[in-house]
Amino acid sequence: MSEEITSLTFQPTPTEIGKRLDAYLAQQIANRSRSRIQKMIDGGDVLVNEKQVKSSYKIQNKDTIEVELTELAADIFEPENIPLDIVFEDDFLAVINKSAGMVVHPGAGISNGTLANAIAFHFGFGNSEFGLEEKEIQNPKSKIQNRIGIVHRLDKDTSGLIVVAKNEKMHEALSEQFHDRTVYKRYLALVHGEFDENTGTIDAPIAREKHNRTKMGVRSHGRNALSLWRVKDRFEKFTLVEVEIKTGRTHQIRVHLAYIHHPVVGDETYNSGRDKTVANPQTRKAIQNLNRFFLHAEKLSFTHPQTNEKMSFRVSLPKELSDFLELL
Repeated sequence: MSEEITSLTFQPTPTEIGKRLDAYLAQQIANRSRSRIQKMIDGGDVLVNEKQVKSSYKIQNKDTIEVELTELAADIFEPENIPLDIVFEDDFLAVINKSAGMVVHPGAGISNGTLANAIAFHFGFGNSEFGLEEKEIQNPKSKIQNRIGIVHRLDKDTSGLIVVAKNEKMHEALSEQFHDRTVYKRYLALVHGEFDENTGTIDAPIAREKHNRTKMGVRSHGRNALSLWRVKDRFEKFTLVEVEIKTGRTHQIRVHLAYIHHPVVGDETYNSGRDKTVANPQTRKAIQNLNRFFLHAEKLSFTHPQTNEKMSFRVSLPKELSDFLELL
């Protein structure tokens, strides 16, 4: 699995017809209160038959309900001793600089080697508060239930900042900030082509492709998605842009930049083969050797739920990306 999927699809049974949508989803999705579900519905995170509806919508026969989860708590997996680049850590949360190539959370076909496996090991030593006993962690085959929360996600091949909650209270509070769009997220992306302008806005709804469920696209019936971009550096045939996302849709930056005909370098899913048409053979070979796309979560700011302190973090480009810019 090359991409992480963060959506769920439900097809209610005949006995569930007539139920309110919010009540139905509150029963189906763990760790989501009914009020939280209502906010998700109002925010466009829930579609019924590819359309946005109200929380009071009554389920009908043959309805298909799609729910996009912008964050999930960790579930059950094996703690693994995987090195982590920890930017900040206290008793309540941690901010981690994720490397490209690491999947954030176990999913279909992937049960280990993820960020979730790594944080279970790291946070577990001698700390029974999180349900992790040292003796359990010493047994690498011991699967345990872990309440540490993955608050948001980055695609496998996106590097950069991600925040992790150390208990359920922190997870809920941070998740609320993401849902209320009070978290500042800024990315660096190298894209194909050159811009005439220095800044711009992409306001285009995103939905999952009907015939390829691992791929997203701009669709009129999709969930609202807003991205702001600013040119940071210009190169011949390429542009380095900063992108601030106001919503957290799956693959949002990659889809939006491709939509305005400036796809991310190295992103085979969305750049329609642009990498292979690069005229300079040295640059074309360097893109191939990256083995990732050029997208990096550079800056992350949020309010610490426990101290109410405004936290802000920034990490530089990893070496493989900075070296590529030197080549350009």
